[in-house]
Amino acid sequence: MRQVLIFYNCLPLTEVLVTGSSGYIATHIVKQLLEAGYKVRGTVRSLSNPKKVTPLKELCPNAAHELELVEADLTKKQGWKEAVRGCTHVLHTASPFPSQNPRDDDEILKPAVEGTLTVLQACADVGGVQRVVITSSCAAVTDMVNPKGTVLDESSWRNLESPLKDTYGKSKALAEKAAWDFVEKLPEGSKFELATINPSLVLGPVLCGTPGTSVDIIKRIMERNPPLLLKFNFPVCDVRDVARAHVVAMTLPEAAGHRHIVSPYTLWYSEMSDILAKEFRDKGYKPPTTTAPKLLLQVASVFDRALKYAVALVDCKTEFKDTRLRQVLGITPYDPKDSLIDMAYSCIERGFIVRKKGYFNPNAEGATSK
Repeated sequence: MRQVLIFYNCLPLTEVLVTGSSGYIATHIVKQLLEAGYKVRGTVRSLSNPKKVTPLKELCPNAAHELELVEADLTKKQGWKEAVRGCTHVLHTASPFPSQNPRDDDEILKPAVEGTLTVLQACADVGGVQRVVITSSCAAVTDMVNPKGTVLDESSWRNLESPLKDTYGKSKALAEKAAWDFVEKLPEGSKFELATINPSLVLGPVLCGTPGTSVDIIKRIMERNPPLLLKFNFPVCDVRDVARAHVVAMTLPEAAGHRHIVSPYTLWYSEMSDILAKEFRDKGYKPPTTTAPKLLLQVASVFDRALKYAVALVDCKTEFKDTRLRQVLGITPYDPKDSLIDMAYSCIERGFIVRKKGYFNPNAEGATSK
């Protein structure tokens, strides 16, 4: 039903630009747009990189319109006007996502903020763009270090003066704030609408050719690296819901001028490991069951600066209101258990997680259970 509604809103000649189209979330967006009948143009940093381009070309081979790919880099201004030209809607998903905090914050902050402004400026200069939807993050809403029971909504913003070292979170907040300020200051003749999608930890099947941070978390559990669990709680969402939120917010009148949090559930790290253990224990995997003491983390953080932020998150639980997700965008979210299991299977199939000797995929075509 939801796909039918999206198709109903599709304008026959609408061409949509998806920036960073080879990313985890973006590939799902591209797939849903193509399936809904849109003409789609996607940006990649290099058309000669098969890991980026091949999965995109294989997404929807029977689409009414062939996917168009063009080169554009957030760190460069060249190519963006050409990428935007002819598009009525822009879904800006491209943003640097580091595996750990860089020594120089500008390695992340500069391309995140300036890259977003480059795309928006191209939209204003070229004209014809009706609405831009930006992939922000729940990290732009909060630093996640909140007392248990905290429930946040779209009115909340991350404390940019937080003593916690989380350059990615800061970059998402600064980039989103810069986007809202930019659109607000546009002259009337150049104005276009803006909406943002703010997902939490994204789970669900992987369609792209390169693993990201979400994959790394699941990979660590499945491969017992480390063999101890951390007492973390993750606000989570499904990548298919995040993609659908972008597609719906692109044309829904009520979405313009608003942020949209996509984070309907939370999972403790131990719950994630337990879900994966029940599904994959008979397939050669042994996710950890023992939780590491906080004292051990504190000692280890003296030697590993990446753990300093992790220690601050122990025992914290932050929840988000999903009112706009369900009532405005009309999305009924996936069960997080299904999101987690689907993600693990896709990661094994794509080689991101080691395929154990006893592995089998009961959902594969022609598969028989052991």
